[in-house]
Amino acid sequence: MGTDAGKQGPCPGAGVCGGKCPGRPVSALIASDVDAEFYRPCVGIMLVSAEGRVWVGERHDFPGAWQMPQGGIDAGEAPRVAALRELIEETSVSNVSFLAEAPDWLKYDLPPDLAGRAWKGRWRGQMQKWFAFRHLGNDSDIDVSGVESPEFDRWRWVDLDEVPRLIVDFKRPLYEALVETFRPHIA
Repeated sequence: MGTDAGKQGPCPGAGVCGGKCPGRPVSALIASDVDAEFYRPCVGIMLVSAEGRVWVGERHDFPGAWQMPQGGIDAGEAPRVAALRELIEETSVSNVSFLAEAPDWLKYDLPPDLAGRAWKGRWRGQMQKWFAFRHLGNDSDIDVSGVESPEFDRWRWVDLDEVPRLIVDFKRPLYEALVETFRPHIA
């Protein structure tokens, strides 16, 4: 991932072009100060196992939709603190070590059918600060159903390159950028 406006990123058309379009510049994913008014600030977490596999959860409200943990930043909360809080709230995992922080805030737009409903129409999408953490505990430490407000029905570990293929179309370009950003830290 980079900030070069000429660098081409993943297909924005969710594969409609059959993979033949030039894609959208990767810089289109990077949030700016102007975006803060229109995008909900939040964090995302790539949780990595000792074997270098990545945690994904199937969303409770959208069966078949997988994602990594993410959530809003509370007023006055530092992004890394928010990431650890969200990780505990969504997975019960607290035994982790820090691996990396994405250098940029990344954003995605909600599709039109969701934009008016999500967050009462307040936000166009989300701008996210992403962190990678190594899970130091056991799989038995992970509990997605025993949390206060369950977001996931089930979870699994997957290979890094499998992650973007599992993600809903409108978030896929962001996840593809994350895979490349965190790849050097996963081994």
